[in-house]
Amino acid sequence: MAEGPLDGVRVGVTADRRADDQIDLLHRRGATTLHGPTMRIVPLADDAELAATTRALLAAPPAVVVATTGQGIRGWLEVADEWALGERLRAVLAGAEILARGPKARGAIRGAGLREAWSADETESSREVLEHLLASDLAGRRIAVQLHGDPMTSFLTALREAGADVVEVHVYRWEPPPDLPAVDALIDAIVGGSVDAVTFTSAPAVEGLVQRAEALGRGEELLGALRGGPVGSGVVACAVGPVTAAPLDRRDVPSIAPDRFRLGAMVRRLEAHVAGTPAR
Repeated sequence: MAEGPLDGVRVGVTADRRADDQIDLLHRRGATTLHGPTMRIVPLADDAELAATTRALLAAPPAVVVATTGQGIRGWLEVADEWALGERLRAVLAGAEILARGPKARGAIRGAGLREAWSADETESSREVLEHLLASDLAGRRIAVQLHGDPMTSFLTALREAGADVVEVHVYRWEPPPDLPAVDALIDAIVGGSVDAVTFTSAPAVEGLVQRAEALGRGEELLGALRGGPVGSGVVACAVGPVTAAPLDRRDVPSIAPDRFRLGAMVRRLEAHVAGTPAR
């Protein structure tokens, strides 16, 4: 059998959603994997919190809607249709000033038959959106912010400090991991150096891993291992994109990520990193 680009590389996988696809892709590249899903995604149709938030926005429509991700906007509209709220939600969005954080969010807005009032020039740029919002008087304005992964804490705080009435729309909510022994085994492997890399496909996956390690009294051990260096001398953190990498950045954990927010691109980025790293 021909050697794959990740032959001999051991990868920890933290994903819940599409974990099988990622593991299969890594195996086909020659890697071995250890799976420890660090959170569980609540199915949208079962998310009572999102349903309540949606109804609250229908009752008191926002003046501004911030669309942060294409997947999040599409998922919100699709599940609103399942709740028989889709038509009313689209009407509320059409009556608001819609701001897109980047081209993917903009594409989802237009795909839904809506139109953005403004879009960030930089891809996935929360900073640019915040600067645009803060350039006007926000006192008393009701702003709905669609969140998907990154909690955007500083962004939301800045809006509230400017006097805005902020409504957080959490599209895809995460709960604690369903299989704690699997997460604990992954933490053991990272701290012990028995994996070469660990992949993250969402910001909550990072938070779930760190929070579980902290609950075990091993938070600093985990972060120390992830700060230890590239494949070959430590455990490299591989994120699917900048939103996912944000919790790592806040903890001074270096990471690698692809230019495109795609699962296949993340695996190729890991391949390129390994190719540039001396063998053990």
